[in-house]
Order: sequence, then C-alpha cells, then structure tokens
Amino acid sequence: MEYSRREFLEINAAGAAAGSVSANSRIQFGVIGCGARSHELMQSLLQHPEAVVTAVVDAYKGRTERAVDRAGKQARVMRDYREALADKSLDAVIVCTPDHWHKQMVIEAMRAGKDVYCEKPLTFRSSEGLEIMAAARETGRMLQAGSQGMSTQAQNKAKEMIKAGKLGRVTMIRAAYNRNTASGAWLYPIPPDASPETVNWDMFLGPAPKRPFELARFFRWRCFDDYSGGIATDLFVHLCTTIHYLMDAKMPARAVAMGELYRWKENRDVPDTLNAILEYPEGFTVNLSSTFNNETLGQGSFQFLGTEGTLDVGWGTLKYQPEASVEDNRWIVESWPKPLEEKYWADPKVRKTEYKFIGAPKVKETALTFKEMGLESTVAHLGHFLESIRSRKPYWEDAAAGHHAAACAHMINRAARTGRVVEWDFGKDDIRA
Repeated sequence: MEYSRREFLEINAAGAAAGSVSANSRIQFGVIGCGARSHELMQSLLQHPEAVVTAVVDAYKGRTERAVDRAGKQARVMRDYREALADKSLDAVIVCTPDHWHKQMVIEAMRAGKDVYCEKPLTFRSSEGLEIMAAARETGRMLQAGSQGMSTQAQNKAKEMIKAGKLGRVTMIRAAYNRNTASGAWLYPIPPDASPETVNWDMFLGPAPKRPFELARFFRWRCFDDYSGGIATDLFVHLCTTIHYLMDAKMPARAVAMGELYRWKENRDVPDTLNAILEYPEGFTVNLSSTFNNETLGQGSFQFLGTEGTLDVGWGTLKYQPEASVEDNRWIVESWPKPLEEKYWADPKVRKTEYKFIGAPKVKETALTFKEMGLESTVAHLGHFLESIRSRKPYWEDAAAGHHAAACAHMINRAARTGRVVEWDFGKDDIRA
C-alpha cells in the first residue's frame, strides 16, 4: 500500500493525538528491520509478558518469515515501514535498520504517535541528533537508544563506586572492542535464496546513493560508508555510551583518530582497525581502540584509571584494584650532602608519606571482583523502555544521550578521515564546522 505525502501527514496527525497505553493492555510493537540483531531484540522483548509484536517490516522476505515464526502468528508482515506507522493499534516501534534510515524512520514514527526504541547508533550524521531531539520534545514520545551495556548491574555498580570516590580522581579511561573472525568483521553469510525476487533493493537504499543491486551491500551493509560509520558507529558508540553514563559526562571537547584497512579488504570501504583519543572538559582523557585482527580485550572492556584505584569493567563483570603507590625518594636524597638528607628525613610531612616510615606490616584491601547474575542486558534494557512507555518518563538513554554517543563516533570518523583535530561546539550541541 502506497501513501501520498498528504495522506501520510494526516495519518501522523491522527496517531500523535492518540493517548498513552492503558494500564492493563499489552504494549503492541512493530519491528522495522528484521536482521540478526533485530531477532535478538525480539527474543529479549518477548521475555516481557506485557509486550507483543504485531507487525514486522524488512526488505528481505526471509527475515520477515522468520520474524513471524519467532513473534507469533499475530505478527503481520507489512510492505513498508509507513504502513506500520499508519497502524493505530501499534503503541511503539523498534527501529533496527541500517544507520542511514534511522533519522527518517525515528522522526516519522514519533510524529505518528509511536514510542521508539532505536538500535544504536541513533544517527548516521551528527546533525541528525538535533532534529531527533527536537521531534522528541515536540511530540512527547518516548525515545530510547539501544546500547544496552549501561542497563547492566555491573555498570551501575561501577557508576556508584566512581561517584563515591572509590577511584579517587579519574583522569584516564581506556576502552577497547576487538574481534578476529570474518563474521566479527561483518562479512556475514548471505542466504542462498537472496535475489532481486526476495530482496527489495529500493527499500534498502532509501535515502542512500543509488547503486546497482548488490547482495554484499545489502547483507553486509556495515562494511560500507553509504550506510554505516563502521567501527566507530557500531562499536565505539557502545563504549562512549558507558563512559558518558559512568562519568556523568556529555561530550568530548576534542577528538583525534587514525584508522586503516589491513586485512578484511573484501567488499568494504571502512577500516578494520581504529584508534582514537577523546578529551573531555570534565577533566579526563579517553583512549579508544578496536581491531578485527585480534580478539584480546574482546567484547567491550574498560579501564577507569583513578588516583586511588583502577576499575576494570566488562560485560557483566567488574574488578576493582586499589592503588598501592608510596613515595620512596631514598635513592634521590642519598645523593645529597648528609646534613641535607638528615634534615629531609626529619620533616614530619615526609615521615607521613615516605616508604621507609610505613612501619609494621598492615592489612590492606586488594582486588575486589563482582560478577553479574540475572537478566541478560538487552532484556533489562528493553524492560526500561517498557517502563518508560507506561510511566511516560524517559530512561537515561534518551534522544540526547543517543545523540551524544553517536556524535562521538562521527567526530572520530571525521578526525580519521581528515587527519585533523575535530572539536565539539557545546553551544550548537554539534560538531564544530
């Protein structure tokens, strides 16, 4: 079914006027984009009894067939995302498409009266975040970005420890996200039945540059900068979301980066290795790194380095190591004239801090390790979204948080592409031109 622009605007206005979900009804979802991550989201969503998927949309028929198998027969296959947005029975949508579609679909969904869960990154270009935030304010719809790590109890425990001063002053953070497989480098297997008959190429392209039909671009879209920001928007967004959440930070003031394509050169134009440095006005620096050529540090790891301790944060794990630094200037002052050395050791301030005056052995706290148990992080994250739909109160990872995490990735990509320092304009809330 096709809609004229006028008809679609009329549908949007009607949807926006609709009320919130009633207290006793199940929340009806439409899923726009039914790729691999979307199926994980559906499985997590359906662990919540108050949610039901009643509409699915995708440009490949095989995905919608499997989505109906997964969600149930009540899930209707719709030809186009606009058909889902026009359905007044839908309370919310999950947008899990290639990045270049996010802004358009998210804004149109909110204007159609739908609450929106958008898989990260929220944006394809930094300036799109401003448009999305404006639409969220104007419509009053709930918007949650899908970077689920900060919904873990491990990361919330880390935030609590940092805020309580357990680490002292944190001035450096290291974060990495590494892989070492073809699939990890997004060279996914392509379904044998994929063809122009089963894939709607025009639906996939949408606002992207027009190109001839190509299965690799459709099924491995993260490899191409027409549809994705590569490592930065796929993986660094997760890292920046967590850093912003744990450190109560907004955006880096400056970014520098370098990226290169070393190994996975088949059908791609984005790097397989990327390194970046971000400087935050809150008083700390972040080192980000990712390679698809070694899996050490694996699926998202962090080190928060403070003057009083170090916090290693992983997916569902947390390890605290206190600092054990003690001044030991013996080798320096023993080269001084003897009277000056003796005077140095006699100073009460020195006697409180120097190693030689520590005295008898003491018991000191060493490493503490925490491991999370319970709901998987995506299940918990979608639970927060459902709570927002009911309460009409946004969760932390709202439009602004999604904009800022994605904008970090856009700063990094621009810095890597130009070889220049890229700055953030806090007045405009966008990358400095």
